[in-house]
Formats: sequence, structure tokens, C-alpha cells
Amino acid sequence: MVLPDRIQAAYGQKDTKQQEAKPQQDAKDAKQENKEPEKPKQDSKGNFTAEQIVESVIYLYGSRPGLEQIRRNGVERGKITRYPTEGNPDEANYERRFVRGENLDKDKIRLDQKLPTMEYSLIFDDGKLWGLINGAAFTPRQDAITSFISQHHHSLDTLLRYKECGATLTLIGKDQQKGLDLYVVDVTDKEQRKTRFYISARSLRVLWLEYEEGPPGGVAVKYTRKFLDYRIVQQTLAPFRTVLLENGRESQITNVLTITYGVKVSDSIFKNPEG
Repeated sequence: MVLPDRIQAAYGQKDTKQQEAKPQQDAKDAKQENKEPEKPKQDSKGNFTAEQIVESVIYLYGSRPGLEQIRRNGVERGKITRYPTEGNPDEANYERRFVRGENLDKDKIRLDQKLPTMEYSLIFDDGKLWGLINGAAFTPRQDAITSFISQHHHSLDTLLRYKECGATLTLIGKDQQKGLDLYVVDVTDKEQRKTRFYISARSLRVLWLEYEEGPPGGVAVKYTRKFLDYRIVQQTLAPFRTVLLENGRESQITNVLTITYGVKVSDSIFKNPEG
């Protein structure tokens, strides 16, 4: 199995049935589809290393300097549907505003969520999470803190920004699941958090990731996050639908409606009013 020579193969061939990109996609995005990627070099045995595979993935998603420049800040809007173990699903409209830091811990994120009965915000700044409701700050439940930070540190950016975060790569090998040829790569950060990525050997898209987490001394939960409906946004590749599973049970679906990068985000929205 070889890496594709043209980035167009990654966009033109689908691993799963995808929705069509928006027709008003600008000329720059169209040009991105035909961009020639750097062809990775094989080792003496004709195999690719973890770094060669991941660097090719990063190039496909927009290149390291491109992602750093274009995704420096932005706004994402969509809908989150959560499926509890008991009861009816919960739906919330959300707006996620962010400012990219030098690594994941330095990112600034504000997630505003609107439910039928309430509205609240979760704000991540300086590696800490706090909440805001009706203009007053509050401390989220520990499980909410753990979930938010866990999802941030086990995300696509974990792979795309592994160098900035000082993480290490390990190539587990090649695999085939459901007719898909895959590269399997582990990313381990400085805090020894490990995320396993399943990358299409044909398109170089990340199809899903896996990680395990649980309370100290308790039973670990296996999380799987699937990435679907990839589209080009301002010359970068982004999934518009993600599905989170806990021990194989579907627990959350996120559908993105719009993403806009390069929007000015005021630093004041990340400040604690009681700070």
C-alpha cells in the first residue's frame, strides 16, 4: 500500500458516503484539491515511518504553516445531540469560539450551548475550565471538566499539532477493517495521554480515533470518535460530523453547520467576571 501521489485522490475518492461540499466554495478551495503533496520517502525496506505518514496527513489537511495561519482563530456553529444511558436525547445548539495557542494547553476556547430550558458557557483558558450562566461564573461538575479536557486532548489537533505539543508518534502498523486499508498510529503527549488514530491508507484522512480513560483505580472507558462528512474550509480539511461512542455505545453526535476561520475573537470573552 502506497501513499497517494495527488491530494485530489484524497478528496475525490470517499472512504464512506459523504455529503457534497457547499457549491459556493471559493476558487482557492478548489485549487487546494489539485495541490501536489510532498511525496514521503520510504525507508530501506520500502516502508513508511509514523512521522512520514502523519506529516503527509498534516499536508493534506492544509499543511502545518497553513493550519497555523488560517486556523489561528475562528467560530464554529452547529448542533450537539447527546444520548444518555437512560432517558431521551438532549439537543443543544452551540457556538464555539477559539484562539489557537502555541500548544493545546495554551488554546482558548469558549463553548456556548443553548438548550430548550437553559443557556450556559464553558470556557477553557490557561489550561483550566470554568463555566458561565446568566453572567455569573460557576465551577462545572468534575465529570463535565474531565469530559471537556479529555475531548480537547484526544482530538484531530492531537495529531495535526503533535510537534507543537511535544508528543511522540508510534506506528502500530497496517490494518484492514470493513474493507478499508488503514495506517494505525499512536500519539502520546507529555502527560502520557495516548490516542490511537486510524488513517485511511488510500485518502490519508483520519477516519476515527480511540482512547481509554477512567477514574484512578476504576474501570477505564473506551472512547471512539468517528470523523465524517469532510469538507474544505478556507483551504483546510475539516469534518462536519463527528460521532462519539463509549464502550461501543453511541453517546454524542456533533453536526457542524458553519465554520469561519480568521474571525477576530475578543480576548474578553475568555475572562472570568469574578477573576
